[in-house]
Amino acid sequence: MFTAKDGMLSSLNLLKDKLAMKENITRMPRIAAFSDEFRDGLRGPFNDDHKGGFLTGVARKEMSVKFGLVGAIKHHQIINDSVNYSKAPWALQPTQMISYVSCHDDMCLVDRIKSTMPDASPIAIANIDKLAITAVLTSQGVPFIYAGEEVMRDKKMVRNSFESPDNVNAINWNNKTLYKDVFDYYKGMIALRKAHPAFHMGDANMVRKHMEFLPVAGTNLIVFRLKGYANGDSWEEIIVALNGDRAPRKFAIEPGKYTVVCKNGMVNQYGMGTMYGGEVYVPAQSALIFHK
Repeated sequence: MFTAKDGMLSSLNLLKDKLAMKENITRMPRIAAFSDEFRDGLRGPFNDDHKGGFLTGVARKEMSVKFGLVGAIKHHQIINDSVNYSKAPWALQPTQMISYVSCHDDMCLVDRIKSTMPDASPIAIANIDKLAITAVLTSQGVPFIYAGEEVMRDKKMVRNSFESPDNVNAINWNNKTLYKDVFDYYKGMIALRKAHPAFHMGDANMVRKHMEFLPVAGTNLIVFRLKGYANGDSWEEIIVALNGDRAPRKFAIEPGKYTVVCKNGMVNQYGMGTMYGGEVYVPAQSALIFHK
């Protein structure tokens, strides 16, 4: 509702159900919203830079991450009461959710990891960075990568740098050489997602049919399966394990011959070795992806 006064147009508050906000995304089928549930489940709450999330080994963030992995849709394995901000699914389709872990405002990913884990080594920070992008690029939502994350961008701990000079905001492209393994990992994960339609089904019913979370013991470990040649994929079954714990973790799968495509901070969609099921180990704060 608008009123005119003295030639100026001023707005009055609209009713909440009239606003173009996340809660009303179901009424805007071609509009997507950023998932702060997923972001903060992964890295920690927006209102405290020193608190971590799944990526840094904080327990009981798994459901918020799972909520983002399915694309904020209704899924029978998502317990919405355990999701950090939204107690109900807000997307009709996974394409209505933007998957991300940092953007132009708030701390960028590397700074947030440093703030949460001030004693972490550069190698540990790089490993967490890789784990973060694995979650983003295996989510059924639409992935968003903040420029420079692939070369370990930092902004000198400035939370919102819109008024900061170039020495804060500039991307240090020399990091591409210094952190070549991180750059190559991003490149490999993007190629993996693009090559396999199971990672971007684009349809909620298809996600509910083909994506399931496997049981694991304890916290800080998420394992999901994309089954039945999902979305016409050439791989019959894909298993993704995300370990946010600071120690190696294990889980069990059915016996069978599997090809590993992501392990120990490296990714190659054409294969990195073979495994045969049973008990599977995932190194600390890393991802494991394999298929049959």
